[in-house]
Amino acid sequence: MTPILQIEPLTQASFAPFGTVIEADPSSMRLINGGSTERFHALAAPEIAGEGARVIINIFRGQPRQFPYSLTMMERHPLGSQSFSPIGGGSWLAIVAPDEGGRPGLPRVFLATGAQGVNYGRNVWHHPLMAVGAASDFLVVDRDGPGNNLEEVFYETPFVIPDPL
Repeated sequence: MTPILQIEPLTQASFAPFGTVIEADPSSMRLINGGSTERFHALAAPEIAGEGARVIINIFRGQPRQFPYSLTMMERHPLGSQSFSPIGGGSWLAIVAPDEGGRPGLPRVFLATGAQGVNYGRNVWHHPLMAVGAASDFLVVDRDGPGNNLEEVFYETPFVIPDPL
């Protein structure tokens, strides 16, 4: 029988083992520009390693997935963190797994609102971008530079993600 994964709401506490939730946290707000702008400060810190590496900013356009979805693989980036923040406001899924001896363990699926992004920590197993319902643009901050910064592992038995909507 194919295991069905539960979808959890994305919270700072539940996501902490895997990285940081990026959202307008009132506790980090400070007024700038003569009081006309609220700055939500230092919500995540990019991590990079390796000579010649640099932090870059991208836009990814994720096509919506069809559900139920068969999750067969995970990836990680050993040389840098990777953040995803939706630009258009649509819900999306952040899927992560603990490391179990160099392989991804049991996946966890988080439903993110269109006002939440995540910063996957360096070397954290995660699924590639998963838009829900419609094509969605994301501001992505990650590492560019020499070195192999991608590992992919395929599960022997896939997991099923039910429709989150």
